[in-house]
Amino acid sequence: MIDKPAKSFILGLSVSVIVLASFFLGAIADRIFQIKPLNWLMGSRVNQLESPLTQNGTTPLFDLMSQGGELSIPDVVDAASESVVTVSIKKQQQVIDPSSFFDFGPFGFSLENQGQVEEVQQDIGTGFVVDDSGLVVTNRHVVSDTQAEYRVFDASDNEYQVTNIYRDPSNDLAIIQVEGLNAKALPMGDSGQLRVGEGVIAIGTALGEFRHTVTTGVISGLGRGITAGDGVSSAEALENVIQTDAAINPGNSGGPLINSRGEVIGVNVAVSQSAENIGFAIPINVVTTSLENFNATGRFDRPVLGVSYRMISEQTAIFNDVPQGAYLVSVTKGLSADKAGLVPGDIIIEIDGERLKDSDLVQVLNTKKVGDQISIRYFRQAEEKTVNVILISELSVANPAN
Repeated sequence: MIDKPAKSFILGLSVSVIVLASFFLGAIADRIFQIKPLNWLMGSRVNQLESPLTQNGTTPLFDLMSQGGELSIPDVVDAASESVVTVSIKKQQQVIDPSSFFDFGPFGFSLENQGQVEEVQQDIGTGFVVDDSGLVVTNRHVVSDTQAEYRVFDASDNEYQVTNIYRDPSNDLAIIQVEGLNAKALPMGDSGQLRVGEGVIAIGTALGEFRHTVTTGVISGLGRGITAGDGVSSAEALENVIQTDAAINPGNSGGPLINSRGEVIGVNVAVSQSAENIGFAIPINVVTTSLENFNATGRFDRPVLGVSYRMISEQTAIFNDVPQGAYLVSVTKGLSADKAGLVPGDIIIEIDGERLKDSDLVQVLNTKKVGDQISIRYFRQAEEKTVNVILISELSVANPAN
């Protein structure tokens, strides 16, 4: 089972995955391994320097990071830690007095009126700064409780109020607006250029106790598909995630996975509970696309094609003498696919030259932006055809008047 670093979720591969969440949240499971939540954050912190961080006494490390130069692990940690924060939750929670277990009423054992409500604050996850104005990225499952109040703590344990939370409905990502936080945005890398075996560094609050814990390892797999959840009621499929053997623990959810150049290449999201040193991170390119949409619209905005579909497996394709791809079950009138002439029964086999036999339709669309024109190759009545489609906003679907 796979656990998420912050709250607990369940991720599905051929392994069980559990999200790394807080004590308030649950666990995740992939198809074979168990992964636990990474968002429990409390405890020790990184020592701070009085003057700007420098290398050789001259150039600030942050400048070196942005230039893409190779850095030592301590250099990366010194520079990046300034922009990594702890996410804390404050809420009302019922507390039961253990002595109530010995309270026997006239009809025997009773817990009536034994519980009381107290305000509890607990570190539950990690985040990192992506904009100098105080925007912080974390996992959606870290801040999923819409009734709770959230705070963040910087590397010096200064506390800040979270004023707004924007949750991505499509990915396990969230952007939180933090009032008064003064930290530089971490440079972002290109997760499309990653290679198995590259060295990585994870920073987060391990076990909800040890803030700014640093672990190292390598990228041990790419393009993984997992299912994450709390092990009880919720589950969520995450596609194309990065696998790493850097230790990811509950409390690390939402924290950065960083390469040797100091660039963020992933957002830590889950860890396998049934195996050692198997953790997962959302590729940073997914985050970059989400941020671009957010900056343009003020919210998470997704392009939609306007279809429901089923993916055709290789075995099904061979048996029915059709190509692999996305079989269109329905096409919504007035949306992109309908305007391009696609109809139920068509099989989308390729988008912008990318074959769907290796990728899910949603996975490919998540790499696109609102307004993009894409080339769709599809199969209809024993013939392959190509059509150009302009992707519209999912917000315009939810609000047709806009």
